[in-house]
Parts: sequence; C-alpha cells; structure tokens
Amino acid sequence: MSEVQKKKYSDKEKNNIFDNEFMPHIDSMYNFAFRLTFDEDDAKDLVQDTYLKAYRFINSFEQGTNAKAWLFRILKNSFINEYRKKSKQPSKVDYQEVETYYNSDSVDYNITSDLRVDTVKDMLGDEISNALNSLAVDFRTVIILCDLEGFTYEEMAKILDIPIGTVRSRLHRARNLLKEKLHSYAKDMGYNADEE
Repeated sequence: MSEVQKKKYSDKEKNNIFDNEFMPHIDSMYNFAFRLTFDEDDAKDLVQDTYLKAYRFINSFEQGTNAKAWLFRILKNSFINEYRKKSKQPSKVDYQEVETYYNSDSVDYNITSDLRVDTVKDMLGDEISNALNSLAVDFRTVIILCDLEGFTYEEMAKILDIPIGTVRSRLHRARNLLKEKLHSYAKDMGYNADEE
C-alpha cells in the first residue's frame, strides 16, 4: 500500500486490528528487540515505541497483510534511528549521584555489582547466543529474522528495506560467520565439525 492510499479505520476497527493482528506478536517483537539491544529495559522500550508507532500509523497498515513483518520493520527502523541518535551523543554519568551514594552510610556493598563477576558470568553463558550476539548487527538481524522468526526472503527484504539478493548474500555470510564461531563448540559437543 503506497503512502497515498491510506485507509481510514474507525476506532473500533483500530482496536480490533491492534488486539487481533498486532498483539499476538509481542513476544517475537521483544525477542528481536532484545537480540538487537542486549538490554531488557531497552528492548521493552523499543517494543513499546514500536507498538505506539504502529497504533499511531495504523491507517497505513493494510488489514489482512503480514502484520508481523510490518511490526518488525517499524521496530528495526526505530532501533536504527535510536542507535544513530545515541552514537552521536557522548556518554553521560552523574558523578555527583554516584559519589553521594557510595559515601552514604546506607550503602550495602553486598548488593552492588562487581564488574569482574558480571563479566565472567556473561562469558559462561550459552555459546550459541554469544556467537550470535557477537555478529555485526546486519548479520545478526538476518539470522534472527530467517532462522529464529521464520520470515521468507521476500518478507525480510521488505522489513530490512534491501534487495532480496542482498538478503540472500547477507544471510549466507552470516551463517558462515556463525559456523566459524561455533566450530570448536560443535567439536566439543561431539559433532564432526570438519564435514561440509
């Protein structure tokens, strides 16, 4: 549906579309957002922002089409826009607040996190997730959309706004990178990783 051909839905139709076509995908949306952001709060914010935009621009959605693909595209675009905005801003830390907290008598050193422990804990996580998360965002995205979410190449091309040939080549490269990263893990798990 082009930008000019927007359908005007009644409030009842909007709510029906939102509840019946958009809301069933909220878990998939969160999983995708978490894989992009690596942070629960950021993922929740991204999903919330996606659903707000989906409702706001619901008139540009054509009922009966692939709602999941439409939502994923909104989420992906929101993530890219937020990433660009954050990358241009310097990091901000309120040192006064940190100093006040650690100098107060009520600080409980047992509940403050030890960064060394947190780092080691993350290293001991699932090798497959770590390998996937270590891929560049473009490669990670195509693996998630195709292999985890089950989108077709055509749907992925629409979501990512790239040609289908680029989807295929990016997916091929992403799978090869993942294969390299998981080679030793596969051997350790008893698979013959040297076979093609």
